[in-house]
Amino acid sequence: MCNTCGCNVTPGNEHLVRGDGKLATTEDGRTAVTVLKGLLSENDHQAAHNREHLDRHEVLALNLMSSPGAGKTSLLEATIDALGQDVRIAVIEGDLETENDAERIRAKGVQAVQIATGSACHLDAHLVHEALHHIDLHDIDILFIENVGNLVCPASFDLGQHRNVALLSVPEGDDKPAKYPVMFRSADLVLCSKADLLPVLPEFQPERAERYLRDLASAAPFEVISTRGDGDLEPWLQWLRDELHTQRARLEQGRSTRPNIQQHSPGAHSETGESHDHGHHHHGHHHHHDQSAHAHHHHD
Repeated sequence: MCNTCGCNVTPGNEHLVRGDGKLATTEDGRTAVTVLKGLLSENDHQAAHNREHLDRHEVLALNLMSSPGAGKTSLLEATIDALGQDVRIAVIEGDLETENDAERIRAKGVQAVQIATGSACHLDAHLVHEALHHIDLHDIDILFIENVGNLVCPASFDLGQHRNVALLSVPEGDDKPAKYPVMFRSADLVLCSKADLLPVLPEFQPERAERYLRDLASAAPFEVISTRGDGDLEPWLQWLRDELHTQRARLEQGRSTRPNIQQHSPGAHSETGESHDHGHHHHGHHHHHDQSAHAHHHHD
């Protein structure tokens, strides 16, 4: 079980850790919910430092999230092939075990740091902070953070990234935005991946998947892509170019930005759809958080 995000607390057992519940306090008398809230607060504090560090080096950080096997690493490989001559890329890989994905990225000649999370089902800001110590950011334009395959927990943790990208692969079914609203509300871009399989999976309708996304009051672009054969990646590549341009313009103005982190109650994976921005809650709509950067930017 994950000891940082509260995965061990569910709607079925949360009565044990709340109020006068049998497990409501830890051995030192602190309430279990307070401990979880403290962990989330510490995570947000570290994430802010991570973002300052990335902004200082003029790096755009993108958090890739999806189910296991939706094609995140394949997308990164294809992106490196397409942009590697023009855009300097580094990757942080999150998985429970193995270095497999990082090795695939390194084979493309790109810096990649693997984070083995053990039993934790998501990356957090502290793990990303440690990984940043192993990456030379001076010659990097984009840092991709490939999160652990999971459609719930990663959406709730700020890592210090600037944007969230969610992949929805055709074999998963087109109803996932409806089933996992917290994840898809947090997305600044939704990529419908493995589109080359649409002819053999006609029950997947991209327009229906996008309608489910719009039902969440999300204005995030929805793009259908494929990394195979003649698959079209141009919408994704153009989005990256636009985000790089926007990030550089922000930095010239001494500003930063963060994605719409969908933090829910730290006790259970309830899909509340609330976002957290420095103590202010916003309900049910998609937006970015631009803020003045705390760091002095310099050109390396």
